Amino acid sequence: MKPALTFLVILVSILGTTVNGCDCKMVQFIFGDSLSDVGNNQHLSSSLAKANLPWYGIDFGNGFPNGRFTNGRTVSDIIGDATGLPRPPAFLDPSLTEDVILKNGANYASGGGGILNETGVYFIQRLCFYKQIELFQGTQEVIRRKIGKQEADKFFQNAQYVVGLGSNDFINNYEVPVYSDSWNYNDQSFLNYLMETLRAQLQLLHSLGARKLKLLGLGPMGCIPLQRVLSLSGGCQEKTNQLAIRFNQAADKLINELSRSLPDASFRFADAYDVVRHIIRNPGKYGFSNIDSPCCSFGQIRPALTCIPSSTLCKDRSKYLFWDEYHPSDSANQIIASELMKKFRQPPRGNHTEAPSPSPATAPSPW
Repeated sequence: MKPALTFLVILVSILGTTVNGCDCKMVQFIFGDSLSDVGNNQHLSSSLAKANLPWYGIDFGNGFPNGRFTNGRTVSDIIGDATGLPRPPAFLDPSLTEDVILKNGANYASGGGGILNETGVYFIQRLCFYKQIELFQGTQEVIRRKIGKQEADKFFQNAQYVVGLGSNDFINNYEVPVYSDSWNYNDQSFLNYLMETLRAQLQLLHSLGARKLKLLGLGPMGCIPLQRVLSLSGGCQEKTNQLAIRFNQAADKLINELSRSLPDASFRFADAYDVVRHIIRNPGKYGFSNIDSPCCSFGQIRPALTCIPSSTLCKDRSKYLFWDEYHPSDSANQIIASELMKKFRQPPRGNHTEAPSPSPATAPSPW
């Protein structure tokens, strides 16, 4: 039995009587890929997409790996902190309980996951969007048993929902020749396939109570270090960037349609494509000195694909746009989150927590 299903069976079996009434807070439920994963893949025993080695997490908490595919915080971490919402723990964390869910929500994001079920299959284990929604349905059953259906419905309708997927569907599916999607579709038909699937998934979430939902768009994914190093020139792969632009345009249209047509829906879309593109063209304006290679790398051997204990770290992590071959650094995530909040028209409130400390000149011992 898979870990997630095992967890649900055990959790449901130990619950006792229903409690009438709930002093429930507003929480977040997060769905996504490695840009939002906070540890789910750590608990997928066969997954090849894990952030469980130093130097991941070096600027977060105690500095040990925590499941985030970056040196510090995710964009969702930063947005949640700024809007006063608790950080949802990984759904597959063994310490998760129904009380934790009622207090903090849950994060279902999974490195390698995509909108499509077939995306990321070579990572062996990952949670695609439909699987994440299935686990959310299990969460709802658990909470209903805890506080009753009426209070549970109010709890889930009052929650915030964040969805951020799509890049893997292109980079780890459509653009990979071994996938049948790469020869069964062209750019437009594949985009249509994605949007049809995403529409059904968001409608399903709405039917499960999601009323306040934010969909995060794609950045210039043709400019990530992996895409650059695989190009002949070392520059951004503009065809891949154009796919991201077209995805964002289609997703924006979809969200507007759903927000108008679904009862009580307040769905919003925002992407940070423009600001990341501007950083790449004007790095000094944003405090970056490197925008094309990862801070954590294996010297001249590239692409290393992942950050490992024997990797070399850059001297100042705050100056690098990218942490590894795929993922932005904490400094970049801060700027991306700020841009998304502007587009969502939610100005930051309060102080950010657990921001990274100033980067040391040399990296500490991995353990």
